[in-house]
Amino acid sequence: MDKIIIDGLAFSLPLFAMAIGGIFSEKSGITMLALEGIQGFGAFCGAVAFAYLQPVIRGGTQVIVYPVLFAAMLGGMIFALLHAYMSIRFRINQVISGVVVNILAMSLTIFLTGLINEGLTGEPSNKIWLGAAPRFSVPGISRIPVIGAIFRDLYIFAPFIVVFAVVSAILIYKTRFGLRLRACGENPESVEAAGCSVKRIRYLALVICGLLTGLGGMNFAFAFSANFSPTIYMGYGYLAIAALICGNWDIRRTLLTCLIFGFARSGGYQLILKLGMSSDVSDLLLMIPYVLTLLLLLFFSRHNHPPSALGSDYEYDRR
Repeated sequence: MDKIIIDGLAFSLPLFAMAIGGIFSEKSGITMLALEGIQGFGAFCGAVAFAYLQPVIRGGTQVIVYPVLFAAMLGGMIFALLHAYMSIRFRINQVISGVVVNILAMSLTIFLTGLINEGLTGEPSNKIWLGAAPRFSVPGISRIPVIGAIFRDLYIFAPFIVVFAVVSAILIYKTRFGLRLRACGENPESVEAAGCSVKRIRYLALVICGLLTGLGGMNFAFAFSANFSPTIYMGYGYLAIAALICGNWDIRRTLLTCLIFGFARSGGYQLILKLGMSSDVSDLLLMIPYVLTLLLLLFFSRHNHPPSALGSDYEYDRR
């Protein structure tokens, strides 16, 4: 049971960070299909920072992880701004822009990874090794049976995600910026009538989205494969989009959806180990989160209410 909780949280939290990023974007009225590419490019930037800093910084992964996180969030913001620029400045269809960002991120990072590895090691490998991510347990409370597993063997990224999630909830629901952000997605004309720039708020929302998505991508690269490779593009971004839709664009409900995905995945994996199944069957059971996604969307999507102006080109519609 403890293993299911620990591994489930390790999968749920980065997914939750990315889904919050998507909520910021879509609450502002920008359709966000680019989470997959943004998390991949963020993870790539973090991995490159790790490769170059490791030989010159002493203290091991415990020290390097902080500039690596910063680089990943910066990379995420850059690619999110690319989506924002194409959607807002050039008024490209936001769905097409998201797909282009995903394809561009995958092809660009694979090419650059080979190039960087050739320069560093002489071999054009498509992987940048990161090693094991630092983990920690909260003293005392982590020893409590069952519930203590929530505070045991946490990745170093977990506190950052929790803090960002709390700050995001306050920002969206308790501040003037959050009120304007939600108004941009529901009724952008009212925002402009109040003397605010819809474009500026949407750009800012995409910057926050990139920051959170880059953090989630770096977490996945560090925690699940200990390297950056093309496997980072295995659908985490799309799963985060499904989580925010199933969560009805609400942070608390989205957290619940992410936890369901995470515990379903870790529960399936532990079941595989318990039954000693072959790798063919185990691969099938690891599809559980994606099957759950389909089922949740099937039952709940008709009751969801996306922002009214989501995906619309505000200036274009105003004419």
